[in-house]
Amino acid sequence: MAANFWTSSHYKQLFDQEEVDVVHPLDKEKGITLEDFKIIKTQMTIYIGILAQQVKVRQRVVATAVAYMRRVYTRKSMSEYDPRLAAPTCLYLASKAEESTVQARVLSFYIKKLYSDDKYRYEIKEILEMEMKILEALNFYLVVFHPYRSLPQFLQDAGINDINLTQLTWGLVNDTYKMDLILVHPPHIIALACMYIASVYREKDSTAWFEELSVDMNVVKNISMEMLFFYESHRLITEERINAAFNKLKP
Repeated sequence: MAANFWTSSHYKQLFDQEEVDVVHPLDKEKGITLEDFKIIKTQMTIYIGILAQQVKVRQRVVATAVAYMRRVYTRKSMSEYDPRLAAPTCLYLASKAEESTVQARVLSFYIKKLYSDDKYRYEIKEILEMEMKILEALNFYLVVFHPYRSLPQFLQDAGINDINLTQLTWGLVNDTYKMDLILVHPPHIIALACMYIASVYREKDSTAWFEELSVDMNVVKNISMEMLFFYESHRLITEERINAAFNKLKP
């Protein structure tokens, strides 16, 4: 894996938000809106997390899997790459890339155990076939840098050792994967945004520390606002709305 984010394939593949918020023409034909698109990706992020708990892999594997899934849909349609198969396959691929390998048969077992819906009941052969499609969709670029990497050093430098504040910050970083932030922003900037939100929420004055950083605080604050908007809007999404989005994926 590349040691330097700025020379990595991850950095070279960062998108503008406008490039990420594009519904594929094949999906548009099925009536899938941008809101549907975002809802489905968020639900698949949650799905990956649930599966990961069953097969017992680290959060970093989950994060890599989600990054793969979100990258795929900047290039491919959900009509061709059914998210209910693509998501667990991304977890399978990420487990290998992060050296925490999960066997496909184990993944298939837990998918069937967790979900009675036939739309989720994929066999080993289908996961392996989708793996090759996903590798091609990713152009075989599997390197992903995460906010987790820089966060411990930032917390130490800022003198943040309060356990509640630290846990809140880590939790916020986990939540960023329910959005497309990892496709748009350098991971260390995402980490700073999570620290910023946590500091404000816990009334920890870190203003002086943030001002000393050689980063654009407007970007950090914009990410923070985007996260807060996500929390506000996400809690309003009903199960009925989620089902309506997935129903549009039917052949």
